[in-house]
Amino acid sequence: MNLIFKNATIIDKNSPFNNKAADIVIEGGIIKQIGTNIAAIDGFDVIELDNLHISQGWFDSSVSLGEPGYEDRETLANGLDVAARNGFTDVALQPTGYPIAEKQADIAFVVNRSAHTATALHPIGALTKGSEGKDMAELFDMKNAGAVAFGDYNKSLSDANILKIALQYVQDFDGLVIAYSQDDKIKGKGVVHEGEVSTRLGLKGIPTLAEELQIARNLYLLEYTGGKLHIPTISTARSVQLIREAKAKGLNVTCSVAVHHLIFTDEVLADFDSRYKVAPPLRPDTERKALIEGVLDGTIDIITSDHNPLDIEHKKLEFDLAKDGTIGFESAFGALNTILPLDVIIEKFTAGKAIFGIENKAIAEGSQASFTLFNPEGHWTFGKSDILSKSKNSAFLGAALKGKAYGIYNRGKLILNK
Repeated sequence: MNLIFKNATIIDKNSPFNNKAADIVIEGGIIKQIGTNIAAIDGFDVIELDNLHISQGWFDSSVSLGEPGYEDRETLANGLDVAARNGFTDVALQPTGYPIAEKQADIAFVVNRSAHTATALHPIGALTKGSEGKDMAELFDMKNAGAVAFGDYNKSLSDANILKIALQYVQDFDGLVIAYSQDDKIKGKGVVHEGEVSTRLGLKGIPTLAEELQIARNLYLLEYTGGKLHIPTISTARSVQLIREAKAKGLNVTCSVAVHHLIFTDEVLADFDSRYKVAPPLRPDTERKALIEGVLDGTIDIITSDHNPLDIEHKKLEFDLAKDGTIGFESAFGALNTILPLDVIIEKFTAGKAIFGIENKAIAEGSQASFTLFNPEGHWTFGKSDILSKSKNSAFLGAALKGKAYGIYNRGKLILNK
Protein backbone atom coordinates (compact mmCIF):
# COMPACT_ATOMS: atom_id res chain seq x y z
CA MET A 1 0.00 0.00 0.00
CA ASN A 2 1.63 3.22 -1.23
CA LEU A 3 0.24 6.42 0.25
CA ILE A 4 0.63 10.18 0.38
CA PHE A 5 -0.61 11.86 3.54
CA LYS A 6 -1.40 15.46 2.65
CA ASN A 7 -0.99 18.51 4.87
CA ALA A 8 -0.27 16.60 8.09
CA THR A 9 0.97 18.50 11.13
CA ILE A 10 3.85 16.45 12.52
CA ILE A 11 4.17 16.21 16.31
CA ASP A 12 7.66 14.81 16.95
CA LYS A 13 10.12 16.81 19.03
CA ASN A 14 13.04 15.07 17.30
CA SER A 15 11.84 15.95 13.80
CA PRO A 16 12.81 19.12 11.90
CA PHE A 17 9.13 19.21 10.89
CA ASN A 18 7.88 19.30 14.48
CA ASN A 19 4.67 21.35 14.68
CA LYS A 20 4.85 21.99 10.94
CA ALA A 21 2.47 20.84 8.19
CA ALA A 22 3.97 18.56 5.56
CA ASP A 23 3.15 15.84 3.05
CA ILE A 24 4.42 12.33 3.80
CA VAL A 25 5.07 9.75 1.09
CA ILE A 26 4.94 6.08 2.12
CA GLU A 27 6.22 3.41 -0.26
CA GLY A 28 6.45 -0.23 0.75
CA GLY A 29 5.97 0.71 4.39
CA ILE A 30 8.93 3.13 4.36
CA ILE A 31 8.81 6.92 4.62
CA LYS A 32 10.29 7.94 1.27
CA GLN A 33 9.75 11.68 1.39
CA ILE A 34 8.59 14.44 3.71
CA GLY A 35 7.98 17.84 2.19
CA THR A 36 5.45 20.43 1.16
CA ASN A 37 3.21 20.48 -1.90
CA ILE A 38 4.28 17.02 -3.07
CA ALA A 39 2.60 16.24 -6.40
CA ALA A 40 0.39 13.20 -6.96
CA ILE A 41 2.25 10.02 -7.89
CA ASP A 42 0.81 7.24 -10.06
CA GLY A 43 -0.14 4.21 -7.97
CA PHE A 44 -0.23 6.17 -4.70
CA ASP A 45 -3.44 6.75 -2.77
CA VAL A 46 -3.86 10.24 -1.34
CA ILE A 47 -5.07 10.55 2.27
CA GLU A 48 -6.57 13.90 3.23
CA LEU A 49 -8.21 14.33 6.63
CA ASP A 50 -9.50 17.42 8.42
CA ASN A 51 -6.85 19.02 10.65
CA LEU A 52 -4.69 15.89 10.34
CA HIS A 53 -1.94 15.52 12.93
CA ILE A 54 0.62 12.71 12.96
CA SER A 55 2.85 11.53 15.80
CA GLN A 56 4.97 8.51 16.56
CA GLY A 57 2.71 5.53 17.26
CA TRP A 58 0.96 5.50 20.62
CA PHE A 59 1.66 2.73 23.13
CA ASP A 60 -0.68 1.44 25.85
CA SER A 61 1.29 -0.26 28.62
CA SER A 62 -1.63 -2.04 30.34
CA VAL A 63 -4.27 -3.77 28.24
CA SER A 64 -6.46 -6.71 29.16
CA LEU A 65 -8.51 -8.41 26.46
CA GLY A 66 -10.29 -11.74 26.89
CA GLU A 67 -8.82 -14.30 24.56
CA PRO A 68 -7.81 -16.94 25.39
CA GLY A 69 -10.59 -18.11 27.65
CA TYR A 70 -12.85 -15.08 27.92
CA GLU A 71 -13.71 -14.34 24.31
CA ASP A 72 -17.16 -13.16 25.40
CA ARG A 73 -15.40 -10.15 26.95
CA GLU A 74 -13.09 -9.44 24.02
CA THR A 75 -11.18 -11.25 21.28
CA LEU A 76 -7.62 -10.49 20.26
CA ALA A 77 -8.72 -9.60 16.73
CA ASN A 78 -11.45 -7.14 17.71
CA GLY A 79 -9.53 -5.73 20.67
CA LEU A 80 -6.49 -4.92 18.54
CA ASP A 81 -8.71 -3.46 15.82
CA VAL A 82 -10.33 -1.18 18.41
CA ALA A 83 -6.86 -0.18 19.61
CA ALA A 84 -5.82 0.67 16.05
CA ARG A 85 -8.90 2.77 15.35
CA ASN A 86 -8.19 4.74 18.50
CA GLY A 87 -4.57 5.49 17.71
CA PHE A 88 -2.55 2.72 19.36
CA THR A 89 0.13 1.10 17.22
CA ASP A 90 1.43 -0.97 20.15
CA VAL A 91 -0.14 -2.46 23.27
CA ALA A 92 1.24 -4.50 26.16
CA LEU A 93 -1.16 -7.36 26.91
CA GLN A 94 -1.69 -8.35 30.53
CA PRO A 95 -1.57 -12.11 31.35
CA THR A 96 -5.26 -12.21 32.30
CA GLY A 97 -6.64 -14.87 29.96
CA TYR A 98 -7.41 -18.46 30.80
CA PRO A 99 -5.00 -20.03 31.25
CA ILE A 100 -2.88 -17.28 32.78
CA ALA A 101 0.08 -16.52 30.49
CA GLU A 102 2.81 -18.13 32.57
CA LYS A 103 4.63 -20.37 30.08
CA GLN A 104 6.46 -20.07 26.80
CA ALA A 105 3.54 -21.62 24.90
CA ASP A 106 1.09 -19.11 26.38
CA ILE A 107 3.19 -16.20 25.15
CA ALA A 108 3.73 -17.82 21.75
CA PHE A 109 -0.05 -18.27 21.34
CA VAL A 110 -0.91 -14.57 21.61
CA VAL A 111 2.15 -13.53 19.59
CA ASN A 112 1.15 -15.84 16.73
CA ARG A 113 -2.52 -14.82 16.90
CA SER A 114 -1.55 -11.18 16.50
CA ALA A 115 1.24 -11.55 13.95
CA HIS A 116 -0.72 -9.92 11.12
CA THR A 117 -2.66 -7.23 12.95
CA ALA A 118 -1.95 -3.54 12.39
CA THR A 119 -1.52 -2.93 16.12
CA ALA A 120 1.47 -4.84 17.47
CA LEU A 121 0.82 -6.90 20.59
CA HIS A 122 3.58 -7.18 23.21
CA PRO A 123 2.70 -9.78 25.87
CA ILE A 124 3.40 -9.42 29.57
CA GLY A 125 4.09 -12.76 31.22
CA ALA A 126 2.83 -13.59 34.70
CA LEU A 127 5.46 -13.08 37.37
CA THR A 128 4.19 -16.00 39.45
CA LYS A 129 2.47 -19.25 38.53
CA GLY A 130 -1.24 -18.68 38.13
CA SER A 131 -0.60 -15.09 39.32
CA GLU A 132 -1.05 -16.56 42.80
CA GLY A 133 2.08 -14.99 44.31
CA LYS A 134 3.61 -18.26 45.51
CA ASP A 135 6.12 -19.56 42.95
CA MET A 136 7.96 -17.69 40.22
CA ALA A 137 6.81 -18.45 36.67
CA GLU A 138 9.03 -19.44 33.71
CA LEU A 139 10.37 -15.95 33.09
CA PHE A 140 13.35 -16.69 30.85
CA ASP A 141 11.37 -19.02 28.59
CA MET A 142 8.62 -16.42 28.24
CA LYS A 143 11.21 -13.75 27.44
CA ASN A 144 12.50 -15.93 24.60
CA ALA A 145 8.94 -16.32 23.29
CA GLY A 146 8.39 -12.55 23.18
CA ALA A 147 7.33 -11.38 26.65
CA VAL A 148 8.35 -7.76 27.25
CA ALA A 149 7.84 -7.73 31.04
CA PHE A 150 6.59 -9.82 33.95
CA GLY A 151 3.87 -9.00 36.44
CA ASP A 152 0.64 -10.23 38.00
CA TYR A 153 -2.15 -7.90 36.88
CA ASN A 154 -3.71 -5.97 39.77
CA LYS A 155 -2.26 -8.43 42.26
CA SER A 156 0.31 -7.37 44.81
CA LEU A 157 3.05 -9.71 46.02
CA SER A 158 2.75 -10.25 49.75
CA ASP A 159 5.94 -12.36 49.68
CA ALA A 160 8.75 -9.81 49.45
CA ASN A 161 11.30 -12.56 48.83
CA ILE A 162 9.70 -13.54 45.51
CA LEU A 163 9.98 -9.98 44.26
CA LYS A 164 13.58 -9.81 45.49
CA ILE A 165 14.50 -13.01 43.66
CA ALA A 166 12.66 -11.92 40.50
CA LEU A 167 14.47 -8.57 40.40
CA GLN A 168 17.79 -10.37 40.74
CA TYR A 169 16.97 -13.13 38.27
CA VAL A 170 15.79 -10.98 35.36
CA GLN A 171 18.98 -8.93 35.35
CA ASP A 172 20.68 -11.80 33.50
CA PHE A 173 18.51 -11.03 30.44
CA ASP A 174 17.67 -7.35 31.07
CA GLY A 175 14.09 -8.16 32.08
CA LEU A 176 11.50 -5.76 33.46
CA VAL A 177 9.48 -6.59 36.58
CA ILE A 178 6.05 -5.02 37.10
CA ALA A 179 4.92 -4.67 40.70
CA TYR A 180 1.31 -3.66 41.27
CA SER A 181 1.41 -2.12 44.71
CA GLN A 182 -1.40 -2.50 47.22
CA ASP A 183 -1.10 -4.11 50.63
CA ASP A 184 -3.98 -6.59 50.75
CA LYS A 185 -4.06 -6.71 54.55
CA ILE A 186 -4.51 -2.96 54.80
CA LYS A 187 -6.95 -2.95 51.89
CA GLY A 188 -9.01 -5.62 53.61
CA LYS A 189 -12.53 -5.67 52.18
CA GLY A 190 -12.37 -2.07 51.01
CA VAL A 191 -13.92 -1.20 47.65
CA VAL A 192 -13.43 2.59 47.37
CA HIS A 193 -11.05 5.23 48.67
CA GLU A 194 -11.22 5.62 52.43
CA GLY A 195 -12.42 9.13 53.14
CA GLU A 196 -15.39 11.44 53.21
CA VAL A 197 -17.15 9.83 50.24
CA SER A 198 -16.79 6.26 51.53
CA THR A 199 -18.16 7.38 54.91
CA ARG A 200 -21.08 9.18 53.30
CA LEU A 201 -21.95 6.19 51.11
CA GLY A 202 -21.40 3.56 53.77
CA LEU A 203 -18.82 1.71 51.66
CA LYS A 204 -15.69 0.11 53.10
CA GLY A 205 -12.64 2.19 52.32
CA ILE A 206 -9.11 1.55 51.08
CA PRO A 207 -6.64 4.01 52.63
CA THR A 208 -3.87 5.53 50.53
CA LEU A 209 -1.48 3.81 52.96
CA ALA A 210 -2.31 0.45 51.33
CA GLU A 211 -0.62 1.64 48.14
CA GLU A 212 2.11 3.77 49.62
CA LEU A 213 3.39 1.21 52.11
CA GLN A 214 3.73 -1.39 49.37
CA ILE A 215 5.48 1.03 47.02
CA ALA A 216 7.93 1.95 49.78
CA ARG A 217 8.67 -1.73 50.39
CA ASN A 218 9.12 -2.45 46.69
CA LEU A 219 11.48 0.50 46.27
CA TYR A 220 13.58 -0.73 49.20
CA LEU A 221 13.80 -4.12 47.49
CA LEU A 222 14.83 -2.47 44.22
CA GLU A 223 17.54 -0.50 46.01
CA TYR A 224 18.86 -3.76 47.48
CA THR A 225 18.73 -5.86 44.30
CA GLY A 226 19.21 -3.47 41.42
CA GLY A 227 17.40 -4.26 38.18
CA LYS A 228 14.41 -2.58 36.57
CA LEU A 229 11.05 -2.09 38.27
CA HIS A 230 7.84 -0.67 36.83
CA ILE A 231 5.04 0.36 39.20
CA PRO A 232 1.73 0.56 37.32
CA THR A 233 -1.36 2.73 37.83
CA ILE A 234 -0.32 4.69 40.89
CA SER A 235 -3.09 6.78 42.45
CA THR A 236 -1.85 8.89 45.39
CA ALA A 237 0.22 12.02 46.00
CA ARG A 238 2.56 10.19 48.38
CA SER A 239 3.15 7.47 45.76
CA VAL A 240 4.28 10.16 43.32
CA GLN A 241 6.64 11.59 45.93
CA LEU A 242 8.10 8.19 46.84
CA ILE A 243 8.89 7.46 43.19
CA ARG A 244 10.23 10.97 42.65
CA GLU A 245 12.66 10.45 45.54
CA ALA A 246 13.65 7.00 44.30
CA LYS A 247 14.48 8.38 40.87
CA ALA A 248 16.55 11.14 42.47
CA LYS A 249 18.56 8.41 44.22
CA GLY A 250 19.27 6.79 40.85
CA LEU A 251 16.99 3.76 41.14
CA ASN A 252 15.82 2.30 37.82
CA VAL A 253 12.12 2.69 38.53
CA THR A 254 9.32 3.81 36.24
CA CYS A 255 5.61 4.18 36.78
CA SER A 256 2.30 4.75 35.04
CA VAL A 257 -1.04 6.33 35.82
CA ALA A 258 -4.42 5.38 34.37
CA VAL A 259 -6.44 7.93 32.40
CA HIS A 260 -9.41 7.59 34.73
CA HIS A 261 -7.33 8.56 37.76
CA LEU A 262 -6.39 11.81 36.02
CA ILE A 263 -9.98 12.62 35.08
CA PHE A 264 -12.33 11.39 37.83
CA THR A 265 -12.47 11.67 41.61
CA ASP A 266 -14.36 9.52 44.08
CA GLU A 267 -17.21 12.05 43.98
CA VAL A 268 -18.56 10.25 40.87
CA LEU A 269 -19.46 7.29 43.12
CA ALA A 270 -22.48 9.10 44.57
CA ASP A 271 -24.93 6.90 42.63
CA PHE A 272 -23.06 3.63 43.35
CA ASP A 273 -22.36 3.22 39.61
CA SER A 274 -20.07 0.20 39.26
CA ARG A 275 -18.62 1.58 36.01
CA TYR A 276 -16.43 3.67 38.30
CA LYS A 277 -15.23 0.74 40.36
CA VAL A 278 -11.56 0.40 39.44
CA ALA A 279 -8.33 -0.76 41.03
CA PRO A 280 -6.75 1.17 42.61
CA PRO A 281 -9.86 3.15 43.56
CA LEU A 282 -10.64 6.67 42.42
CA ARG A 283 -9.28 9.20 44.90
CA PRO A 284 -10.15 12.78 46.00
CA ASP A 285 -9.22 15.81 43.90
CA THR A 286 -6.08 16.54 45.92
CA GLU A 287 -4.67 13.17 44.85
CA ARG A 288 -5.80 13.67 41.24
CA LYS A 289 -4.03 17.03 41.04
CA ALA A 290 -0.84 15.53 42.47
CA LEU A 291 -0.95 12.85 39.77
CA ILE A 292 -1.27 15.52 37.08
CA GLU A 293 1.70 17.34 38.61
CA GLY A 294 3.64 14.06 38.50
CA VAL A 295 2.84 13.72 34.81
CA LEU A 296 3.92 17.29 34.06
CA ASP A 297 7.22 17.12 35.97
CA GLY A 298 8.21 13.75 34.49
CA THR A 299 7.91 11.62 37.61
CA ILE A 300 5.15 9.61 35.94
CA ASP A 301 6.55 8.08 32.77
CA ILE A 302 3.48 6.57 31.11
CA ILE A 303 -0.24 7.20 30.85
CA THR A 304 -2.24 4.03 30.22
CA SER A 305 -5.91 3.42 29.45
CA ASP A 306 -5.71 0.33 31.70
CA HIS A 307 -8.25 -1.10 29.25
CA ASN A 308 -10.11 -3.93 30.98
CA PRO A 309 -13.24 -5.29 29.26
CA LEU A 310 -15.70 -7.06 31.56
CA ASP A 311 -18.97 -8.77 30.73
CA ILE A 312 -22.22 -7.41 32.13
CA GLU A 313 -22.59 -10.36 34.53
CA HIS A 314 -19.47 -9.26 36.38
CA LYS A 315 -19.96 -5.50 36.20
CA LYS A 316 -23.65 -4.70 36.57
CA LEU A 317 -23.93 -5.90 40.15
CA GLU A 318 -24.14 -4.43 43.61
CA PHE A 319 -21.11 -2.18 44.01
CA ASP A 320 -19.38 -4.45 46.52
CA LEU A 321 -19.68 -7.48 44.22
CA ALA A 322 -18.79 -5.92 40.87
CA LYS A 323 -15.35 -6.52 39.38
CA ASP A 324 -12.83 -3.69 39.10
CA GLY A 325 -12.12 -2.24 35.67
CA THR A 326 -13.15 -0.02 32.77
CA ILE A 327 -12.50 -0.09 29.06
CA GLY A 328 -10.45 2.86 27.86
CA PHE A 329 -9.22 2.67 24.24
CA GLU A 330 -12.06 4.73 22.80
CA SER A 331 -11.89 7.58 25.32
CA ALA A 332 -8.22 7.81 26.30
CA PHE A 333 -7.01 10.56 23.98
CA GLY A 334 -10.17 12.66 24.07
CA ALA A 335 -10.24 12.62 27.87
CA LEU A 336 -6.58 13.54 28.34
CA ASN A 337 -6.87 16.27 25.73
CA THR A 338 -9.23 18.14 28.07
CA ILE A 339 -6.65 18.46 30.86
CA LEU A 340 -3.11 18.14 29.44
CA PRO A 341 -1.04 19.90 26.76
CA LEU A 342 -0.89 17.98 23.50
CA ASP A 343 2.90 17.53 23.56
CA VAL A 344 2.68 15.99 27.06
CA ILE A 345 -0.01 13.52 25.95
CA ILE A 346 2.08 12.43 22.98
CA GLU A 347 5.18 12.01 25.15
CA LYS A 348 3.32 9.89 27.72
CA PHE A 349 1.76 7.81 24.92
CA THR A 350 5.10 7.13 23.20
CA ALA A 351 8.02 7.28 25.65
CA GLY A 352 6.90 4.10 27.41
CA LYS A 353 8.01 1.99 24.47
CA ALA A 354 11.64 2.35 25.49
CA ILE A 355 10.81 1.17 29.01
CA PHE A 356 9.32 -2.03 27.60
CA GLY A 357 12.09 -2.53 25.03
CA ILE A 358 9.95 -1.58 22.03
CA GLU A 359 11.42 0.46 19.19
CA ASN A 360 9.99 3.96 18.76
CA LYS A 361 10.20 4.66 15.04
CA ALA A 362 11.03 8.23 14.10
CA ILE A 363 9.01 10.23 11.59
CA ALA A 364 11.92 10.70 9.19
CA GLU A 365 12.81 9.85 5.62
CA GLY A 366 14.09 6.29 5.40
CA SER A 367 12.35 5.16 8.58
CA GLN A 368 9.77 2.42 8.75
CA ALA A 369 6.38 4.11 8.85
CA SER A 370 4.63 3.66 12.19
CA PHE A 371 2.50 6.53 13.37
CA THR A 372 -0.82 7.68 14.78
CA LEU A 373 -3.24 9.93 12.92
CA PHE A 374 -5.47 12.24 14.95
CA ASN A 375 -7.30 15.55 15.17
CA PRO A 376 -6.69 17.38 18.48
CA GLU A 377 -9.62 19.76 17.98
CA GLY A 378 -13.38 19.35 18.30
CA HIS A 379 -15.50 18.85 21.41
CA TRP A 380 -17.87 15.90 21.72
CA THR A 381 -19.68 13.73 24.23
CA PHE A 382 -18.74 10.08 24.58
CA GLY A 383 -21.73 7.77 24.10
CA LYS A 384 -22.56 4.09 23.68
CA SER A 385 -22.33 4.37 19.89
CA ASP A 386 -18.64 5.31 20.27
CA ILE A 387 -17.81 2.00 21.96
CA LEU A 388 -16.29 -0.49 19.52
CA SER A 389 -15.22 -2.99 22.19
CA LYS A 390 -17.32 -6.09 22.78
CA SER A 391 -17.71 -5.15 26.44
CA LYS A 392 -19.36 -1.83 27.24
CA ASN A 393 -18.09 -1.15 30.78
CA SER A 394 -16.84 2.38 30.18
CA ALA A 395 -16.47 4.88 33.01
CA PHE A 396 -16.45 7.64 30.38
CA LEU A 397 -20.03 7.36 29.10
CA GLY A 398 -21.43 10.88 29.04
CA ALA A 399 -18.01 12.50 29.49
CA ALA A 400 -17.09 15.64 27.55
CA LEU A 401 -14.04 14.89 25.36
CA LYS A 402 -11.85 16.89 23.00
CA GLY A 403 -10.25 15.59 19.80
CA LYS A 404 -10.28 12.14 18.24
CA ALA A 405 -7.88 9.63 16.81
CA TYR A 406 -8.34 8.90 13.12
CA GLY A 407 -6.41 5.64 13.33
CA ILE A 408 -2.91 4.39 12.59
CA TYR A 409 -0.48 3.43 9.88
CA ASN A 410 1.62 0.51 11.11
CA ARG A 411 3.04 -2.76 9.80
CA GLY A 412 2.22 -1.63 6.28
CA LYS A 413 -1.48 -1.28 7.09
CA LEU A 414 -3.69 1.80 7.24
CA ILE A 415 -6.56 1.50 9.74
CA LEU A 416 -9.01 4.39 9.96
CA ASN A 417 -12.09 4.92 12.07
CA LYS A 418 -15.26 3.95 10.26
